[in-house]
Amino acid sequence: MRRPLLLVAAALGGAILLWLASVAVVLWAGYRPDPRPADVILVAGAAQYNGRPSPVLQARVDHAIELWRDGQAPRLLFTGGVGQGDTVSEGEVARRYAVAQGVPDSVIMVERVGHTSAESVQAAASLMRNAGLQTVLLVSDTYHMLRLELLARRAGIRPYRSPVPASPIDRDRATHRRYVLRESLLLPAEAVRGGH
Repeated sequence: MRRPLLLVAAALGGAILLWLASVAVVLWAGYRPDPRPADVILVAGAAQYNGRPSPVLQARVDHAIELWRDGQAPRLLFTGGVGQGDTVSEGEVARRYAVAQGVPDSVIMVERVGHTSAESVQAAASLMRNAGLQTVLLVSDTYHMLRLELLARRAGIRPYRSPVPASPIDRDRATHRRYVLRESLLLPAEAVRGGH
């Protein structure tokens, strides 16, 4: 009777250690920016409200515009499809907001079909390949950076990280903690899933 209990305890302990390691690497990647000049700045989609960017999406686009103005990349690529009940995509809302901030439409690319991070990155990678672009500066919240990097590498593009400083999610400790815990489960699942 003791041996099965020991095996269960060992398995449980191993699972907890793996989960803690996942939390640690999610936090490490989020707080270790790796901004470098790239072919394009890719902005992960986030909620939009009737054509207006949510505070999270606005913070991401504002950071991307700042990187673009600093010369980190000549192009911007906004991602995100049409959510349930919406009539416009997150990527399109981000594009409109950036244009209103003075970014020329000619330097903007938009991915409008992805409903998950994986779908958006795959579609964005296809747009990049068609345009002859290979390197990408990823913009999202700190909790999201490592999984985005994994997805970008899997899609065949070379990623660098530039998380949004002081994003709305990071400023609220409880919300940030919830997103990190969620990501710590999604990351290993994505890593195990492999392929496309």
